[in-house]
Amino acid sequence: MNKWVYLFNEVKEVEKVSRGSWDSVKSLVGGKGAGLMDMTRAGVPVPPFFTVTTEACNAYQKANKFPAGMWDQELKALKAIEKATGKKFGDAKNPLLVSCRSGAKFSMPGMMDTILNIGLTDKVAEGMVKATGNTRFVYDSYRRLIEMFGSVVMDTGDEVFEHALESYKAEKGYKNDTDMQAEDWVAIVEKFKVAYKSKTGEDFPQDPFKQLELSTEAVFRSWNGKRAVDYRNKEKISHTLGTAVNICTMAFGNMGDDSATGVAFTRNPSTGDSLMMGEYLINAQGEDVVAGIRNADPIQNLVNQMPKAYKQFMDITAKLEKHYHDMQDVEFTIERGKLWMLQTRIGKRTAKAAVKMAVDMANEKLITKEEAVKRVTPENVDALLHPQFDDSAMNQAEKDGHFVAKGVNASPGAAVGQIYFDADMAEKMAKEGKQDTIMVRPFTKPDDVHGMIASKGVLTSEGGATSHAAVVARQFGIPCVVGASAIKIDLEKRVMNVGEITLKEGDWISVDGTTGKVFAGKIPTSEPSLEEQTDLLTLLNWADEISARKNIRSAPNGGPTRGLQVWANADYPKDARRARSYGAVGIGLCRTEHMFFEPERLPIVQEMILSETSDGRTAALNKLLPTQRKDFDGLFEAMDGYPVIIRLIDPPLHEFMPDEEALLEEVITMRVKGQTDGLKAKEDLLESIKGMHESNPMMGLRGVRLSIVMPEIVEMQVRAIFEAAADCTLRGIVVKPEVMIPLTGTVKELEWIQPRLLRIASAVMAEKKIKFEYKFGTMIEIPRAAVTAQEVAKQAEFFSFGTNDLTQMTYGYSRDDAERNFLITYQEQGILGTNPFQTIDREGVGKLMQWAIDEGRKTRPNLEVGICGEHGGDPNSIEWCHMIGNNYVSCSPFRVPIARLAAAHAALKHQPVVAKKAVAKKAVAKKVVTSSPKGKKVAKKK
Repeated sequence: MNKWVYLFNEVKEVEKVSRGSWDSVKSLVGGKGAGLMDMTRAGVPVPPFFTVTTEACNAYQKANKFPAGMWDQELKALKAIEKATGKKFGDAKNPLLVSCRSGAKFSMPGMMDTILNIGLTDKVAEGMVKATGNTRFVYDSYRRLIEMFGSVVMDTGDEVFEHALESYKAEKGYKNDTDMQAEDWVAIVEKFKVAYKSKTGEDFPQDPFKQLELSTEAVFRSWNGKRAVDYRNKEKISHTLGTAVNICTMAFGNMGDDSATGVAFTRNPSTGDSLMMGEYLINAQGEDVVAGIRNADPIQNLVNQMPKAYKQFMDITAKLEKHYHDMQDVEFTIERGKLWMLQTRIGKRTAKAAVKMAVDMANEKLITKEEAVKRVTPENVDALLHPQFDDSAMNQAEKDGHFVAKGVNASPGAAVGQIYFDADMAEKMAKEGKQDTIMVRPFTKPDDVHGMIASKGVLTSEGGATSHAAVVARQFGIPCVVGASAIKIDLEKRVMNVGEITLKEGDWISVDGTTGKVFAGKIPTSEPSLEEQTDLLTLLNWADEISARKNIRSAPNGGPTRGLQVWANADYPKDARRARSYGAVGIGLCRTEHMFFEPERLPIVQEMILSETSDGRTAALNKLLPTQRKDFDGLFEAMDGYPVIIRLIDPPLHEFMPDEEALLEEVITMRVKGQTDGLKAKEDLLESIKGMHESNPMMGLRGVRLSIVMPEIVEMQVRAIFEAAADCTLRGIVVKPEVMIPLTGTVKELEWIQPRLLRIASAVMAEKKIKFEYKFGTMIEIPRAAVTAQEVAKQAEFFSFGTNDLTQMTYGYSRDDAERNFLITYQEQGILGTNPFQTIDREGVGKLMQWAIDEGRKTRPNLEVGICGEHGGDPNSIEWCHMIGNNYVSCSPFRVPIARLAAAHAALKHQPVVAKKAVAKKAVAKKVVTSSPKGKKVAKKK
């Protein structure tokens, strides 16, 4: 028969079943149960308890009833607790009361709330009054059971009980619960019974065993409650883990002024400071502290009221932190002067606290640097680097009716500004009007970039997490909310409406890219600075050291033996300087077409496009050459000594032209009004734009195809790159240019275009009488290029995966259409586990990448491989890049710190055994002191 229930003193048996793995112990009996068992073994005062396993929960979910033998085991365990306490469950003279708590492997909000005082009935209450002489304590405990059992187990909600209590207090003229006398609580119990029956249609159960049975079942049901499921989805916690149930002997903090209850953290969970932070209440039960019903006292004040218990508590918590090597979240009760520990678990903390604690504990030798790096999540780093709204201020804004809408949280951070409905106006008001602007659009296009860059935030009513607005916003670190579909934007009237709320151009809004919420008005923000965050800089330096270790990776086919480097996508020198300040060691993507969208350059680009001859195109391009050269000069200077990959022009030419529909409307208007001045030029322009029309521009004349059809463009760009590189070299700057040819589908394309570009490179160096290292490579965006990588590598000296387009071409999805029409449905229905435009699809796109790397290195063993798509800043995708042998990942400058940490996480997770042994040997040599899960200190010395 399966063993479904374990007693407080059976931790060794649990470990045996779990094969000695403490992680497996937590999987079986939950984090709470494991903590209680561990404390019991260590001699910490814990009330006797038993735990019903997560396996029992999973069995219940399948059959919708307790598994065979479980309830009998629970009753047997209850007998053992009766023996340990000398009390009897349901007995009126010497009753045993218990609590029921959920306890999954990971602590998660949304699971079932605690139920206290199970076992109390009318008869038991009468007997307890006789035994204790404390009517107030007994009936205060009884009314709590009825309320908790009703609201939690029977789903009555707690309002019916709160209303009854508040009405009674108002009738009696009481302000606080503490004003209530013993007879008042007796009366409240009767009122609560009536309220319970009014909601459930039945009397409050007077059978203690029925109370226990229904409470256990309620914990199992709560595993699949909406709150719990939503939380697991958000935190990517498996739905198959199940929750344990902990039935624990009650310790009473409400027995008088020598009793208390409290919650504490061994370090400050908000700041990370190494100071105990907690609160307690005299003569109260646990939920009073959490619910804030009474004003609790700081834990430090307990020394004045119960010095003996306080000293014992501080000693125990100090040992628990050393034992678990982490900040602990503890609950305790003091019953008539005796301390009982009810819980210890790894405490939740803010991003700031997570970083500080990790660094402090490593410096204290409580943990290693490797463990410190693993403890901080990429999400922690992300949160630290974006402006934030204060939670209390946002809550107040909602209460005040300022909440407008919620969309997709596309780019984290907080932004406050005045709304403008087009890019030109947003830029103008930001630059000339010196305003903080928020650009609001139904959606954005490439020619909106200047307005986005000038704005503090971006809001769209359409689009998803990988829409243009989202991608560009993340690139530039701009807080962004997209797909806020409740917002109706009227571009003609320059207003946006949500229900009865109307906001006009120039009105203030607050956009929270972290939560996706939008508010009317201004909410205060604070802007963090990486340079000021010394603990984070320390941690990231440790991460870099880990990634840079020799043999941290095995290297099949001549791949890298060190971990991933982190480069950045940067189109302008200021972006490159920011990337360097954030720790990037290269530029993995400079998109030259963004430079063409500059207002003073766009007319020249259009002139070049409209030219019908090669000479005409060359003449126009010669006007652009000096500005392109200046752009690249600034990039090389900013990245002195580091590689810079510059992608030659990629998008189709029509993107640089005026909008066809808008131009057509303008032409028609001029015709109707009889305006002839300039009409012919606009009509000719309209015909030219129509002539550029493509049915599927993404797969049309762009990338290397455009380079072959109109080689003059890339010839100018390569000349600008190498002239800038030569000029910088002459000034003593170390340049490492790498020219990337986009959208290669066949090696024949490279064989045609690359020799022409190499000749220009050689010619420039000859003209400047200077030499420097450079590379020519290609962007792998088309599945055929990946499949034929062995041939492509004969020409390309490096591969850079453009995973956005590679994902589109592999799936056959249009990213924008998929986001808008069906991708969310696919995820909800389980057809797709994750959005493949946010996280690399390892089984499809990822396998293509792996094949391309393996095949490419057969031809060129030292082939440099990177990734420059949106996935370059995604931790899961970074791990995959580490596993398949990338040299680097490239991402937005603002995600560089996140990528540095994720790269170290991947290196530690997948390091070969020989590398682990080397680190362990080094730790032993330094006499690192650790603790086993059993609490036995181990000190080894070389």
